Amino acid sequence: MLKRRRTLLLGAVGLSAAMALAACSGSGSDSPTGSSSGGSGKSASKLSFLAINENTTIPTTLTTLSKNECKAEDAAQPLEITKQAQSTLDQQLQLLAGQNALPSIFISANSPTLNTQLAGQGTLQNAGDALKQLGVSDDVLPAASSVIDNLYDGKQLVLPTELNIEGIWYNKKILADNGIEVPTTWTELVAAFAKLKAAGIQPISNAGKGGDGWGVTRWVGNYIARDLGPTALKDVRDGKAKLTDSEYVKAADAIADLGKQGYFGPSPTSIDYTTALNTFLTGDAAFIYMGSWAVSAFTDPAQNKIGADNVGFMHFPSVDGGKGDAAQMPANVGTALAISTKGFKDDTATQNWVKCIADNYGTVALRDSGQVTGFKVGSGVTVAPLSQMVQDEISNTKESILWFEAYFSPQGTTTSQNDGGLLGSGQLTGEDFMKQVQASLGS
Repeated sequence: MLKRRRTLLLGAVGLSAAMALAACSGSGSDSPTGSSSGGSGKSASKLSFLAINENTTIPTTLTTLSKNECKAEDAAQPLEITKQAQSTLDQQLQLLAGQNALPSIFISANSPTLNTQLAGQGTLQNAGDALKQLGVSDDVLPAASSVIDNLYDGKQLVLPTELNIEGIWYNKKILADNGIEVPTTWTELVAAFAKLKAAGIQPISNAGKGGDGWGVTRWVGNYIARDLGPTALKDVRDGKAKLTDSEYVKAADAIADLGKQGYFGPSPTSIDYTTALNTFLTGDAAFIYMGSWAVSAFTDPAQNKIGADNVGFMHFPSVDGGKGDAAQMPANVGTALAISTKGFKDDTATQNWVKCIADNYGTVALRDSGQVTGFKVGSGVTVAPLSQMVQDEISNTKESILWFEAYFSPQGTTTSQNDGGLLGSGQLTGEDFMKQVQASLGS
C-alpha cells in the first residue's frame, strides 16, 4: 500500500460521496499545476506528476531520469512534482477526476476498485494500450502483467514501478540462538512464536495503527489463501462466499489468537509502518510480514542495525489440510503509476515521456535504489544479494495471489485496515472483524 499497499490507506470520504462532491465542484480544465493538458494537440507546458509523501523512490527515480536518460523529454516538457499524503490520495484523485484535472502521471489509487472506476469514466488511460501505441509493450515483464491482469480483469491499467513479492522476513540470528528451524507450516510457525515469547522476545513486528493495519490483515488474507485456496477472496468478490462464512472467520480467528497471545507486541494499535519496520531492523522482533519493497531498507546500513546478511525470507507457510500451496506467491505491483487520459491523448511530449519511463525506469530504480520493478532491466546492473533473491523468487513463481483487500471496495478497504490493529491486539474477535468488513464491502 513507505511503500504501500503496505500502504493501501484510503481517505475517509466514500467513492460515491466524493464523486458527487467532485461533480458539484465544476469541470474546470486546469491541471493542479495550472498548465493545460493534452487532448487538443498542444502539449502541456509541464509533465505534472502527483506523488505521495510516503514513497520517495518513485519521484527520486523520475528526477534522475529527467536529468539523464530522459533529459531530452524533460527539456521539451519539464517534470513538475507535487505531493499528497497517501491517506488522502484516493479522495484527492476522486476530486481531481470529477474536475477533469488529473495530472499527466500520478500515483495510482490505493484501492484497485477506484482505478477501475476512473478507467470506466474515461479519465484514467489504459497503460497497456498506451505502451502498445508507443511500441514498448515488451518493456513490462510478464510476471508484472500477470499481477495487473489479476487485479483488473485482464486490463493493464497501471505501470508497474514496483513488482513486489510478499512473505515473512526473519532474523536469522534470533532463530538460530533459540534453536528454531525456519517454519514451513502454520503449526510450526505458531510454535516458534510461543517459544520466542517465552524467551522474552517479541515474535512479530507489524503495524496496526489506523490505516497501517494492513500489516495485520495481510496475515488474514494469506491464511485464507493457504486454507481455502487461491481463489477464495475472488469468490467473495463474485458473491459466491462471504467473509462471515465460518471457514473465512476461521482465518481471522487464527490471527486474533496471535494477538491475544501478544505475539504482535504489547500495543500493535499504536505502531505505524515506520516503527514496525524499525523494530525488526533493530533486532527487537524476530519476524515481520512485508513486501520486497522493504529491501531498500534492509540493505541500508543506516536503517538496518541487524545486518543485511542476517535477514532471511520464507514463504507464508501451509495450513494443515489446506487447499492452498506455499509456492503460491503473494505479489503486487505496489505503488504503481497511472496515466491520465487527458494528459496522454494527443500530447506527443507526454507520450515521449511515458515511452522513456517504460524504457529506462526498471534499470535506474534497481541500480540506484535496489528497487525491483515490473519493467525490464538493462545489462550490467549489479544488485545486492537480497535484491537478487527477490528477482530469483519472481523468476521461480508460477502462480501469484493477491492481498486481502485487493477486491474490496474503498470503504471495505478502509474498514479492514483500520480494524486490523484491533484484530492483531486481540481486542476484536475474528467474527466481529469479518462482520464489520463484510458490511462495508457494498459501500
